[in-house]
Amino acid sequence: MSPVAGRWLKFNGVGAIGFGVQLTVLALLVSGLGVHYLAATALAVEAAIVHNFLWHERYTWKGRGRGGAAETAARLLRFHAGNGLISVFGNLVLMRLLVGTLGVPYVAANAATVLACGPINFAVSEWLVFR
Repeated sequence: MSPVAGRWLKFNGVGAIGFGVQLTVLALLVSGLGVHYLAATALAVEAAIVHNFLWHERYTWKGRGRGGAAETAARLLRFHAGNGLISVFGNLVLMRLLVGTLGVPYVAANAATVLACGPINFAVSEWLVFR
Protein backbone atom coordinates (compact mmCIF):
# COMPACT_ATOMS: atom_id res chain seq x y z
CA MET A 1 0.00 0.00 0.00
CA SER A 2 1.31 3.46 -0.84
CA PRO A 3 1.96 5.98 1.95
CA VAL A 4 -0.80 8.24 0.59
CA ALA A 5 -3.30 5.36 0.61
CA GLY A 6 -2.32 4.54 4.19
CA ARG A 7 -2.88 8.15 5.23
CA TRP A 8 -6.22 8.16 3.38
CA LEU A 9 -7.35 5.18 5.46
CA LYS A 10 -6.13 6.79 8.69
CA PHE A 11 -7.74 10.09 7.68
CA ASN A 12 -11.08 8.35 7.24
CA GLY A 13 -10.76 6.51 10.56
CA VAL A 14 -10.10 9.77 12.39
CA GLY A 15 -12.86 11.42 10.35
CA ALA A 16 -15.37 8.75 11.38
CA ILE A 17 -14.67 9.43 15.04
CA GLY A 18 -14.76 13.18 14.36
CA PHE A 19 -18.10 12.70 12.66
CA GLY A 20 -19.35 11.08 15.87
CA VAL A 21 -18.17 14.17 17.78
CA GLN A 22 -19.87 16.41 15.24
CA LEU A 23 -23.17 14.52 15.33
CA THR A 24 -23.18 14.41 19.12
CA VAL A 25 -22.63 18.16 19.41
CA LEU A 26 -25.18 18.83 16.65
CA ALA A 27 -27.86 16.67 18.28
CA LEU A 28 -27.24 18.14 21.73
CA LEU A 29 -27.49 21.67 20.40
CA VAL A 30 -30.50 21.16 18.11
CA SER A 31 -32.58 18.61 20.01
CA GLY A 32 -31.32 19.28 23.51
CA LEU A 33 -30.97 23.05 23.58
CA GLY A 34 -33.14 24.15 20.66
CA VAL A 35 -30.33 25.91 18.80
CA HIS A 36 -31.08 26.65 15.11
CA TYR A 37 -29.66 23.87 12.92
CA LEU A 38 -27.30 26.18 11.01
CA ALA A 39 -25.75 27.74 14.12
CA ALA A 40 -25.53 24.28 15.68
CA THR A 41 -23.86 22.97 12.51
CA ALA A 42 -21.14 25.63 12.65
CA LEU A 43 -20.40 24.86 16.31
CA ALA A 44 -20.48 21.10 15.76
CA VAL A 45 -18.13 21.35 12.79
CA GLU A 46 -15.69 23.42 14.86
CA ALA A 47 -15.70 20.75 17.58
CA ALA A 48 -14.91 18.11 14.95
CA ILE A 49 -12.18 20.28 13.39
CA VAL A 50 -10.33 20.60 16.69
CA HIS A 51 -10.75 16.88 17.43
CA ASN A 52 -9.57 15.86 13.97
CA PHE A 53 -6.55 18.16 14.00
CA LEU A 54 -5.30 16.68 17.27
CA TRP A 55 -5.64 13.12 15.97
CA HIS A 56 -4.22 13.88 12.53
CA GLU A 57 -1.25 15.58 14.18
CA ARG A 58 -0.52 12.53 16.35
CA TYR A 59 -1.70 9.68 14.14
CA THR A 60 -2.47 10.32 10.46
CA TRP A 61 0.51 12.57 9.71
CA LYS A 62 2.63 11.84 12.80
CA GLY A 63 5.84 11.52 10.80
CA ARG A 64 5.69 14.93 9.18
CA GLY A 65 7.55 17.87 10.70
CA ARG A 66 6.60 17.68 14.35
CA GLY A 67 8.66 20.69 15.51
CA GLY A 68 7.82 22.86 18.46
CA ALA A 69 4.83 24.86 19.57
CA ALA A 70 5.24 27.50 16.85
CA GLU A 71 5.24 24.89 14.08
CA THR A 72 2.22 23.12 15.58
CA ALA A 73 0.39 26.45 15.84
CA ALA A 74 1.19 27.17 12.19
CA ARG A 75 -0.23 23.78 11.17
CA LEU A 76 -3.34 24.43 13.27
CA LEU A 77 -3.82 27.77 11.50
CA ARG A 78 -3.37 26.10 8.10
CA PHE A 79 -5.80 23.36 9.13
CA HIS A 80 -8.42 25.94 10.12
CA ALA A 81 -7.79 28.01 6.99
CA GLY A 82 -8.09 24.95 4.75
CA ASN A 83 -10.14 22.17 6.28
CA GLY A 84 -11.98 24.49 8.64
CA LEU A 85 -13.22 26.82 5.93
CA ILE A 86 -14.07 23.96 3.58
CA SER A 87 -15.94 22.10 6.32
CA VAL A 88 -17.81 25.07 7.79
CA PHE A 89 -18.73 26.58 4.41
CA GLY A 90 -19.55 23.21 2.82
CA ASN A 91 -21.62 22.07 5.79
CA LEU A 92 -23.57 25.32 6.06
CA VAL A 93 -24.32 25.55 2.33
CA LEU A 94 -25.28 21.90 1.98
CA MET A 95 -27.24 21.82 5.26
CA ARG A 96 -29.23 24.87 4.13
CA LEU A 97 -29.99 23.16 0.83
CA LEU A 98 -30.74 19.70 2.23
CA VAL A 99 -32.56 20.66 5.43
CA GLY A 100 -33.89 24.12 4.65
CA THR A 101 -34.94 23.57 1.05
CA LEU A 102 -35.40 19.82 0.60
CA GLY A 103 -36.57 18.94 4.12
CA VAL A 104 -33.98 16.20 4.71
CA PRO A 105 -33.63 15.36 8.44
CA TYR A 106 -30.62 17.21 9.88
CA VAL A 107 -28.68 14.09 10.93
CA ALA A 108 -28.90 12.50 7.46
CA ALA A 109 -28.12 15.82 5.81
CA ASN A 110 -25.08 16.26 8.04
CA ALA A 111 -23.77 12.82 7.05
CA ALA A 112 -24.08 13.77 3.37
CA THR A 113 -22.21 17.04 3.91
CA VAL A 114 -19.33 15.32 5.69
CA LEU A 115 -19.00 12.77 2.88
CA ALA A 116 -19.01 15.55 0.29
CA CYS A 117 -16.27 17.55 2.04
CA GLY A 118 -14.02 14.61 2.99
CA PRO A 119 -11.97 14.09 -0.19
CA ILE A 120 -11.28 17.82 -0.53
CA ASN A 121 -10.22 18.02 3.11
CA PHE A 122 -7.85 15.09 2.68
CA ALA A 123 -6.17 16.74 -0.31
CA VAL A 124 -5.77 20.02 1.58
CA SER A 125 -4.34 18.21 4.61
CA GLU A 126 -1.99 16.04 2.57
CA TRP A 127 -0.51 18.75 0.37
CA LEU A 128 -0.94 22.00 2.33
CA VAL A 129 -1.43 21.47 6.06
CA PHE A 130 0.86 18.54 6.92
CA ARG A 131 3.36 19.07 4.11
